[in-house]
Amino acid sequence: MNINASIIMIEDEKNICSFIENVLTPQHYQIATAGTGTEGLKLITALNPDLVLLDLGLPDMDGLDLITEVRSWSLVPIIVISARTMERSKVAALDMGADDYLTKPFGANELLARIRTALRHSQKAVQVPVKRYEVGELLIDFERRLVKVKGKEVHLTQIEYKLVSLLAQNAGRVLTYESIISKIWGPYADSDNQILRVNMAHIRRKLEENPGEPKYIFTEIGVGYRMKED
Repeated sequence: MNINASIIMIEDEKNICSFIENVLTPQHYQIATAGTGTEGLKLITALNPDLVLLDLGLPDMDGLDLITEVRSWSLVPIIVISARTMERSKVAALDMGADDYLTKPFGANELLARIRTALRHSQKAVQVPVKRYEVGELLIDFERRLVKVKGKEVHLTQIEYKLVSLLAQNAGRVLTYESIISKIWGPYADSDNQILRVNMAHIRRKLEENPGEPKYIFTEIGVGYRMKED
């Protein structure tokens, strides 16, 4: 439990604010709220929070602009909470630097799980690099560049290993197609997702018992991929 974690909630709908406060307060999170983007930016600057919950439809600015502003000087985890369900909105928010995206309405347990994931990822970023990923029967040893399933070594190509490592080191987070392509093939690579999908299909055949029902690497349709959190 993150007893001392501080969270700024930037949301203009009072009923949503009340719901989130009722969910987070019993978990001992410290909550500060802002009803506008301008007020939210001031709070982030003043309080240096551990995490930001952000609605995109603010009365004075678009939440996407706020993400861009914050990312110019801070790496604070940002979870978008929005009624915008279109894939392009999710992709835009994640590409601009949001760590996760929750679509309204959402449940209390899902909100808490996303917050825990974002906070853990943030803590890992300032600690020593992660040395291994182990979930179920999948083991990735980053120092030895070794991948095993059920105790047996799995051969991956160089690109496949880079993809798996990138997803595993960001376990629990959605990585957009564009961000993955940029990190693996470079910022000037063709943004066509076909090469990525082909490689992911090969990876799933090697790692998943049933590639059609994956246990480790999940597709966020139209957005990107998320690896199961360790």
